Amino acid sequence: MHGLHPLLLLCCVAHSYGLGHEFRFASYYGDHMVLQRAPERAVLWGYGTDAAKVTITVLGNQQNTSHTVTVEEQIWRVTLDPVQPGGPYVVSAVQQSAEGVQVHNLTDVLFGDVWLCGGQSNMQMGLSQVINASEELAMALKFPNVRVFTAADEHSREELTDLMKIELPWSVPSAGVLDGGNFSHFSAVCWLFGRYLYESQKHPVGLVESCWGGTPVEAWSSERALQKCGLAKPKHSFQNAGASWDNTVLWNAMIHPLLNMTIKGAIWYQGEQNTEYHQDLYNCTFPAMIDDWRMAFHQGSGGQTSPVFPFGFVQLSTYKKTSLSDAFPNLRWHQTADYGFAPNPRMKNTFMAVSLDLGDEASPWGSIHPRYKQDVAHRLTLGARAVAYGEKGVSFQGPFPQAIRLQGKYINITYSEKVSVTKSHTAFEVCCSSSQRDHRNASFAWVRAPIVETSSNVVVLSTDKCSDEVAALRYAWRDWPCQLKACPVYSADHALPAAPFMLPVKS
Repeated sequence: MHGLHPLLLLCCVAHSYGLGHEFRFASYYGDHMVLQRAPERAVLWGYGTDAAKVTITVLGNQQNTSHTVTVEEQIWRVTLDPVQPGGPYVVSAVQQSAEGVQVHNLTDVLFGDVWLCGGQSNMQMGLSQVINASEELAMALKFPNVRVFTAADEHSREELTDLMKIELPWSVPSAGVLDGGNFSHFSAVCWLFGRYLYESQKHPVGLVESCWGGTPVEAWSSERALQKCGLAKPKHSFQNAGASWDNTVLWNAMIHPLLNMTIKGAIWYQGEQNTEYHQDLYNCTFPAMIDDWRMAFHQGSGGQTSPVFPFGFVQLSTYKKTSLSDAFPNLRWHQTADYGFAPNPRMKNTFMAVSLDLGDEASPWGSIHPRYKQDVAHRLTLGARAVAYGEKGVSFQGPFPQAIRLQGKYINITYSEKVSVTKSHTAFEVCCSSSQRDHRNASFAWVRAPIVETSSNVVVLSTDKCSDEVAALRYAWRDWPCQLKACPVYSADHALPAAPFMLPVKS
């Protein structure tokens, strides 16, 4: 299915849920929710009696607006007028049919920005599991305008239009609400991102968590997206901890039902599982998933969600401190479609939080689950402020090479910004070969290129250990490249680590 006509999508599944003539909102609308603010228009939908009239009225702040629609095939759907940020509002739904009048109200509704938070266990990791958890939980009551919602973990072999279950209905934050247990509601990264965003933007934020630990990107992707990378449904599946993840099953059950919701953007923390499954395809499957989500949310919301909505993601942290495997470095590179930075020509309107300097060997949840989620969320928020909200002068990418030049036995790296550098003998490596193509060969030898000199935005490396021509240079190409917040290259204020890279060297 290439087109996603919203009403058709809604109608075709109404009967499959056995809903009869029950009048109600769809599952993910509720008291305390956040609807997308102007200039976008929020979409509301639900179930009713065929041919009945449903009137939706937004009440509050001296702004009362109504829309009346007819129920078709047990589905009603309304696109509201644009509403400026704020609230609270009451959203009233009234059905008039031969059976009489029925009323459902949503109370304490705010209008703001709605962000979807997806991925696997590092996104699912709860606020009670992070560093300084008790202090973070105690702050929850100070942010009543940041509202939270969690979809339950469910999978389906067919695309669903409504969620099968809800883990956490729309809620005003409190320590109790946010401390749902380990790897349960509410996501630490999602919450902290929303909280920092609220502090910056000063309007309500709605956070929709839909994630599941141990899952590959293929499970979150539509068949349409996977076909672009040579993967089809079925018969590709991934086995993990006794679970089998078929392609599309989480897209079907945990993303597709949300398509009618108008959203501002999405953030994503996933990829660990794809170090073991279709690693070499991630530079296709991840960008293809982003493209497909954008198209699907745009069409599902009747054109209200931007077709290029901002999409932020976390570049993988670390796993095994002594590992010599290239799995994590390769996946980090593929997360950027092999550019090394975001946004880039393949992944426009994206932003990335580098986290390879946040390794946490002492994490009670295993070293693959670092507890420093505040840093992750802060870096994501910088990206959102710059990319999603267009704030000028917000540094969010970290240093990246603008030019790499070989001069005799030295390599000069000119960075995109001023850098703070700690000299290292191991962070940079060169590929010694007469062919630049050899550096893509995993078995090819790399030798260390120690830092010998630094200036404002230049790092100079020695290539004395290279007996052949220098074909390529790579940085931080290790599973665990540095100690906590102690990688060799940062922005001048030491706020943002340089991202890893593997690039050819020119004479």
